[in-house]
Amino acid sequence: MNLIVCVKQVIDPEMPPAMFEIDSEAKRAKSPSRTSLVINDYDEVALEAAVRVKESHGGKVTVISLGDDSAIQTIRQCLAKGADEGILIKDSLFEEEDRSITAHALAAAIKKIGDFDLIFCGRQEADWDASQVGIGIAEVLGIPAISPVRKLEIRDRTVVIERIVDEGYEVIECPLPCLVAVDTELATPRYPTTKAVLEASRKRVPIWSAGDIEFDASKIMPEGKRTRLLKLFKPEFERECELISGESPEEMGTNLVLKLREAVPGLF
Repeated sequence: MNLIVCVKQVIDPEMPPAMFEIDSEAKRAKSPSRTSLVINDYDEVALEAAVRVKESHGGKVTVISLGDDSAIQTIRQCLAKGADEGILIKDSLFEEEDRSITAHALAAAIKKIGDFDLIFCGRQEADWDASQVGIGIAEVLGIPAISPVRKLEIRDRTVVIERIVDEGYEVIECPLPCLVAVDTELATPRYPTTKAVLEASRKRVPIWSAGDIEFDASKIMPEGKRTRLLKLFKPEFERECELISGESPEEMGTNLVLKLREAVPGLF
């Protein structure tokens, strides 16, 4: 089976909030210099799911990521965990944060790869939580998409899926090829061996530009964009604290009630 996994590297969600910075001009989060970027946790589960399918049914796992040169490290981590090939899509045309552009670029890269049976994505990104890219890829490719997925099984040319819904889950049968966006319930990512990490570090990761994937530039023209980011900022929280005094607990309680009446008319 030809399996494709789309992964994204993100700022570590465990990073202390004090280290988080915004580039207001570029309207994007700054990559912290003292911490490394990490693979999106949902995408890591998607990789594990693809590797398990390969181990059960044979085939090949190809990882694709869109980003800058730093994403090569993320791709190599995927190679160490069982992926066979990794491809980086890098071009200045893709620097803007727009899920529609990302979906069209990844779909164009998948078309360049050729035949595929199953595409794996995480159900959402750990940074934007948009849950749009995977569904967008499927729309561009004209294939079914199922999200969020908690379990899957391959039967001949059909994938049987447990899809999460509010009341529990529903069972869906879908012919291949299709795209699945997985939830963290599906699998626990494996740890790579030291040997696998060393072997992955020596593997070449091809870099494809917009021209290499024959990307339709009209998708990034103003009329082709689906979203427009007006402002990106860190929320600021302000708090005021006032100590209520009194000669006794009863007096402090009375003073508190008087303060609350003053602050919120009609409360008592």
